[in-house]
Amino acid sequence: MNIEAQPKIGNNVTLNQSRLGQYVHLGDDAILEEVEMGDYSYTAGHNQISYATVGKFVSIATYVRINPGNHPTYQRIVQHHFTYRGSDYDLGEDDEAIFDWRRAQHVTIGHDVWIGHNAVIMPGVTIGNGAVVGSAAVVTKDVAPYAIVAGVAAKQIGSRFSDSLIERIERSQWWHWDHETLRERMADFRDMEKFIARYL
Repeated sequence: MNIEAQPKIGNNVTLNQSRLGQYVHLGDDAILEEVEMGDYSYTAGHNQISYATVGKFVSIATYVRINPGNHPTYQRIVQHHFTYRGSDYDLGEDDEAIFDWRRAQHVTIGHDVWIGHNAVIMPGVTIGNGAVVGSAAVVTKDVAPYAIVAGVAAKQIGSRFSDSLIERIERSQWWHWDHETLRERMADFRDMEKFIARYL
């Protein structure tokens, strides 16, 4: 697959007030609503992402949802969306309060995060750099950097590295290296021991 610096956007993708970095790839049938997505990140397809900041080098598998819609379970007698999408039912104007609440529950995804198939990241969650979210996980709470979480509701089941190595990786901020530096150091990215010795 040849990916160019300009974002590569698949078929049937909807972008509403969203900004994409360089080398971003969006798979088919994605909807992004008020999303900022960093360089080199991608979605595999059939994704819905709303009101979120996605870092650089983030891998988002198929059918992942980030900041999905909620219904007013405790705030109103009726949960159905006719109460806030009135115009769809010829029942008056829409009520933006529900959408403003979701907008205020911004989701933040760090750099080099991997989110597995069918995972759901709930409103207001922050996922730290280097974390892994298992397939079909429902993430309701913040995830620490380099943590591995899985399940419903998601719980930490491991960590990718030791605390000391995590601290060194975080200090390196390799995700901000320019494209030429990434190219020059590609062999080191493929050899963990060399990478640690040279850059951490």
